[in-house]
Amino acid sequence: MNDLPSPTLPLSPVSLPRGSLHRPDAAGARGSVEVAWARHLDEVRAAQRLRYEVFAVEMGARLKPTLPGHDIDVFDDYCEHLLVRDAQSQEVIGTYRVLTPAQARRIGSTYSDTEFDLTRLRSLRARMVELGRSCVHAEHRHGGVILALWGALADFMVRNQLDTMVGCASIPMLHNGVVSGDMAASIWRQVRQTYLAPIEYQVRPRLPLPVDRLDDSLDIEPPALIKGYLRLGAKVLGAPAWDPDFNSADLPMLMRIADLPPKYRKHFLGA
Repeated sequence: MNDLPSPTLPLSPVSLPRGSLHRPDAAGARGSVEVAWARHLDEVRAAQRLRYEVFAVEMGARLKPTLPGHDIDVFDDYCEHLLVRDAQSQEVIGTYRVLTPAQARRIGSTYSDTEFDLTRLRSLRARMVELGRSCVHAEHRHGGVILALWGALADFMVRNQLDTMVGCASIPMLHNGVVSGDMAASIWRQVRQTYLAPIEYQVRPRLPLPVDRLDDSLDIEPPALIKGYLRLGAKVLGAPAWDPDFNSADLPMLMRIADLPPKYRKHFLGA
C-alpha cells in the first residue's frame, strides 16, 4: 500500500488511535462495524469511491472527473479521513473527512469558506475542525454506522483539545427529476425557529438559495443527518447556500463539545 502524499502531513501533528474499533450494530441485525482512520492512499480512495457512489450515482451531483469513479477535491489531501467498514466484508460503508485548524491554515480556508462568509467564526478557528463529505452506503443507513462515526469524531476532538465542529449539511433539491428548492426552504423555516445560532455566530451564504421566493409551507422532516446534529446540540448558522454542482441546499451548522446533551456526553465521551 502507498503512503499518503506529503500534503496530508499536518503542520501540527494530530493524535489518532491505532488500529480499528469494533462496534456492534445498534439493531443487532447487520453484524458489527469497524471504525478506523485512513493511513494509506488506498484507504482514502475507498472513501472517495463511496462518496462518488452516493453523491454522483445516487444523488446526481456533477463532479469534476479527477479520477473516474472517485469524488476528489483540493481539500482531500489536507484532511483526515474517517472510515466505517462492515466487519465481515471489510467494505467501506461510511466516511467523514476532518480538516484540522493547522491544515485549514495550510490550505488557506475550509470548504465551508467557499460557500459562506465565516468572518464571525474567526474567534473559534484555533480549536475548530471542519467536518465534510459525510456519507453512508444506501444499504447501511442505520443507527450503528452514524453512532460509530460520531463516537470516533468525539474521541478525535478530545484527544486533540479541539472543541468546535463546523460544516455544511446538505438538503437534496432533486425530486422526481426536477430541481426544486421548496423542500429546503421549508426545512430552513422549521430549524431557524428553534435552532438558529446567536447573531454573533451567524454567517452569510455566498450563493444564497432564494428562500423568500420559494414555497416554505411543506410539512417535511429534515434529513436524518441534520436531525441527528440538532439532537446533539448543533446550531444552524444561517440561511442555506445553493450548491448547483451537488443539486443541494447547504445549511451551515456548528456543534460544540460543551453543548452535547448529558446522555450523549456519556455515550461519546464516557463522562
